[in-house]
Amino acid sequence: MTCPHFGSNRSFFPFILDRNSQVVYKDPFDLILKIYVRMPMMIGFVGVFMGNSLKGLIEKKKKDILQHWFEATIQTYAPDTANFYKGQKDPFANPVGNATSEGLPIILDQLLNDFDSDVIKSYLDPIIRIRAVQDFTAAQATAFVFGLKEILRECLADELQDTARLKELAAFESRIDQLSLLAFDVYMNCREKIYEIAANETRNQTFRAFKRAGLIVEPDRPPQKVKGVKP
Repeated sequence: MTCPHFGSNRSFFPFILDRNSQVVYKDPFDLILKIYVRMPMMIGFVGVFMGNSLKGLIEKKKKDILQHWFEATIQTYAPDTANFYKGQKDPFANPVGNATSEGLPIILDQLLNDFDSDVIKSYLDPIIRIRAVQDFTAAQATAFVFGLKEILRECLADELQDTARLKELAAFESRIDQLSLLAFDVYMNCREKIYEIAANETRNQTFRAFKRAGLIVEPDRPPQKVKGVKP
C-alpha cells in the first residue's frame, strides 16, 4: 500500500511511497497532472463498459430495432392496408404509418431512460386510437408492445449470450410489461369514448324517431313577456 508522508523541505509538500519505500510523487500537483493526462483513457474505459451494457447495445442497434418494431406493428393490419401504411410517406394520406413511425422511437427512448407515463401515453394514444376505432380487441391493439421483446432477442441474439446481459434484459422486459399496461389503459379510454359517442347518437336517433311518430310531445313553453307590451 502507498501512504502519504510529509517531507522535510520548507514547502511541506507531501510525497507518496510505493511498496519498496521508493518516492513516487514528491509534488501533489505532479500526481494531479498525471491523473489529468490519463483521464481520456479512463473515460474511454468507462465508455466501453457502458457500451457493453444492455442500454448501450440497444442504442447501437436502435435503428435496426425500430425498423423491425415498425414493420411488426404495421403487419398487424390486413396485408393490403399494411403495404399502404409502409409505402405511403404523406403524413396526411397515411396518419397510421406516420403516427407509428413517429411514436415508436420516442416510446423506446422512454423505455431506455425516464419512463415518463404522460409522455408515453401521448405517443401511444394516436397509435392505439386508430386501432380502437377499427375494432381491434384489447389483445390485438396492444400486441405490438409485447412484440418488442422478441425483436430485442432477435437483434441482440449474440450479445445476450452473456449472463449479465440476460439479467439486464429481464429488468428491461419488466418495463415493457409496464408499457403494455399503459397501452391497455389508452385502449380502454378510447373504447369508452367510442361507446359514449355511439350511445349518445342512438339516444338522439331514438328521440327524433319517437318525435316524428308523435310519441313524444315537448311541453309548451310559456309565452315570453315583451317589455312595454301588456298582455
